[in-house]
Amino acid sequence: MHGGILVIDGHPDPESYCAALSSAYLEGAKERKIDILRIRDLKFDPNLQFGYRKRTELEPDLIMCQELIRNASHLVWVYPVWWGSVPAILKGFLDRVLVPGFAFKKREGSLLWDKYLSGKSARLICTMDQPTWYYRLIYGCPSHRAMKNLTMQFVGIRRVRITAIGPIRMSTDAFRKSWLNKVRELGARGI
Repeated sequence: MHGGILVIDGHPDPESYCAALSSAYLEGAKERKIDILRIRDLKFDPNLQFGYRKRTELEPDLIMCQELIRNASHLVWVYPVWWGSVPAILKGFLDRVLVPGFAFKKREGSLLWDKYLSGKSARLICTMDQPTWYYRLIYGCPSHRAMKNLTMQFVGIRRVRITAIGPIRMSTDAFRKSWLNKVRELGARGI
């Protein structure tokens, strides 16, 4: 899949709207090199037990995930915004997969670090139960900033686009279908 697209579905529920959005992106991108990781289906401990003080050995599923991430040129993260952040399973995945030596390396005696995932691009497709304008104006988009600036850009992924979809709660079928079509088009365009 070198140079292809990797969709990472970060919702714990296989019947979620995020799962439908992930499938829509895949449908749109069917002519491209594409793969999908459904974090809910992986076998791993999401707890980075020792932090960075001591290495926590990677499970086979996480080694496979690192290889898929390494070989992809574009990462599509699909997840809900919960409590202004990402779901616990996605946070645990990030903690366990984007580790020193794979995603970055801090320089000895320096506050600087090397970014090992440079050259890739990403799209964040996030659902929420509030209007996106409200999330932006009132809360300042904390999950968007954390994923874009403090995670993706920290490891070298500089080109990060965000597609925020909300409110999902109390949304109409027409609203949800419209967004599935828009995400399918994003997949067709490979962005």
